[in-house]
Amino acid sequence: MANRKLQSEIDRTLKKVTEGVEAFDEIWNKVYGAQNINQKEKFEADLKKEIKKLQRYRDQIKTWLASNEIKDKRALTEARKTIEQVIWCDTRVKSVITTCQEMERFKVCEKETKTKAYSKEGLAQAAKSDPLEEKKENSREWIRASLSELAEQIEAFEAELETLEQSGKAKGKKSEASDRRALLEQRVARHKGHEL
Repeated sequence: MANRKLQSEIDRTLKKVTEGVEAFDEIWNKVYGAQNINQKEKFEADLKKEIKKLQRYRDQIKTWLASNEIKDKRALTEARKTIEQVIWCDTRVKSVITTCQEMERFKVCEKETKTKAYSKEGLAQAAKSDPLEEKKENSREWIRASLSELAEQIEAFEAELETLEQSGKAKGKKSEASDRRALLEQRVARHKGHEL
């Protein structure tokens, strides 16, 4: 009976480990997808809570691994390694790159969120714009370029209008010139309306 109870507890813990790792990845994506600092700090706190849970599960798994009651320890060993890949980096073993990558990723995230806005590092990071600001700046640049193009077209239309007025005095083709003049005046008015 005790063995069955222990096995069901192990199964529950292994399931919680799997869910915890998925939650960690989900929160991790939220940290880097956050639009403002408050959201990022909230998600980082959630990330730390998830790490604490996973560490507790890892400690429980280590206890079970050390126990002689459990015969098949492969699932427990695998779960422990998964947790360590997410939250732990053994700096003495440089060959285990995957273990270090997750912890380094968290360290970078933690450092970014703890950096004060007006510190040297914070001001240096301010130069690196966030994705939302980058999109806004791209939109502003597009608007500037469009306004510049409109201004050039207005100048071209006005120049053509002047040449039509001068050639209209010399030649007698008033119907074609007046149609073209009306079209150009309409375009100039529409372009100026867009500039506003």
